[in-house]
Amino acid sequence: MNQIDPNRLQASRTPRHSVVSQQGEKESKLNPIAWQVAQQYKRETMSPVMVLGVMRLVEFSMLILTGVALYLLYVGLSPVLFWHYMIAIAGGSTLMVILCEFTHAYQMRALRNPTGSMGRIFMAWAATFAALALAGFFLKISDSFSRFWLGAWFVCGFGALLFLRIIASRLLRRWARNGTIERRAVIVGGGANAEKLIRSIEQQPYNDIRICGLFDDRDDLRSPPVTAGYPKLGTITELVEFTRIARIDMLIVALPISAEKRVLSLLSKLWVLPVDIRLSAHANHLRFRPRAYSYIGSVPMLDIFDRPINDWDSVAKRAFDIIFSLIGIIVFSPIMLLTAIAIKLDSKGPILFKQLRHGFNNEPIKVLKFRSMYVEQCDPTAKAAVTKNDPRVTRVGRFIRKTSIDELPQFFNALFGSLSLVGPRPHALAAQAHNRLYEEVVDGYFARHKVKPGVTGWAQINGWRGEIDTDEKIRKRTEYDLYYIENWSLWLDLKILFLTPLSLLNTENAY
Repeated sequence: MNQIDPNRLQASRTPRHSVVSQQGEKESKLNPIAWQVAQQYKRETMSPVMVLGVMRLVEFSMLILTGVALYLLYVGLSPVLFWHYMIAIAGGSTLMVILCEFTHAYQMRALRNPTGSMGRIFMAWAATFAALALAGFFLKISDSFSRFWLGAWFVCGFGALLFLRIIASRLLRRWARNGTIERRAVIVGGGANAEKLIRSIEQQPYNDIRICGLFDDRDDLRSPPVTAGYPKLGTITELVEFTRIARIDMLIVALPISAEKRVLSLLSKLWVLPVDIRLSAHANHLRFRPRAYSYIGSVPMLDIFDRPINDWDSVAKRAFDIIFSLIGIIVFSPIMLLTAIAIKLDSKGPILFKQLRHGFNNEPIKVLKFRSMYVEQCDPTAKAAVTKNDPRVTRVGRFIRKTSIDELPQFFNALFGSLSLVGPRPHALAAQAHNRLYEEVVDGYFARHKVKPGVTGWAQINGWRGEIDTDEKIRKRTEYDLYYIENWSLWLDLKILFLTPLSLLNTENAY
């Protein structure tokens, strides 16, 4: 629990902490209690989904290793029997993981209570060996297998599973206590509905939800300053900033579905955040089919928005970035070396230019580029966009900007994780169109920061690159960026990556 003394809540009214950007500009304010809570949750956590996935892989690997070790110990390296045994070991281990999945042995409740789930695991392991015996009988290869090896693998495999489950349960309980593995949630709304929701969530056994507080636009008469022991930390506008500071996983809207206008008003502000958004169906009389809900324990939720590229998708995308970034660095290293020499010979100053840009979750990141301007005229803020025949651009700079060679150092950004290879292009913090910040031009502009920005993107291969000198250009870029986020797949990333060189042939807007 993370309840806060109600007597301290009065201090949250004045004064307020300012959240300051790396450029020293005041961005927003949070009250002292909200600031304190946000700082408490800045540390990353382990996703329960990822932990359960790793557990599947660990148990599968343990069964494989146990079977192979016993084969080498009791059977030896027989070239005739080797593949029979390897297929049996791999097939049996795979079938065991599948059966455990169907018997719900890979749920957090089962992992944290190994003695309660051991019966299901034993039955699954016995069913696996029954299936192997039937397969051997019908394929007429049962005589190829050592009975002693089968019995030893059955006993040692089950013993290994039992050992792993006991170790895992102790680790999970420790991680649950210290907040290493949890889903952090904020309740949107207050009053009786929020109190019923919180009580219901807290009553769920083996609950991995940690409620971090409540946010509500209503005054204290309609929405109490403390609900079920949790403080109201601020308004919905402040919730957006709070969520960007803290590592929040889920927003749970504690409003009835019948309050349609208020729900839509809230969602129009919250959908830009990279979090799961759920509408509590706990107190609603209107019921849908069970498959329409997701659940926290037995508490039903309606899924409104899901965080994009999450859990195993994020692992796959990160692996994609590392592999192709390394390939890009190797392939383009001669061009980068020649470019560095040309920049140094053409004008004084550093070879690389670092610029602060918006990254994932609206956080500032430093993006690398080859310097293309005279050093005394470089514009880190990018308030004045580069135009055609811009006198600030060097001779080498004109060429590398037109060919996008100036962007090649961003392979290193992608390799070390501040950028992805494919994603919405990162814009400078103070980038403007007609003297207006981009977020002032496009409603929901910051939704493009729900994923990590990229070296190239869907907008770029569709012709939306170069100078942004009209409102329409930033609107179209944002439209294509949001399409990419909603339709992401590794195949789409691969398509964008290989179409990027072709899109660079169009240099009409690149200068």
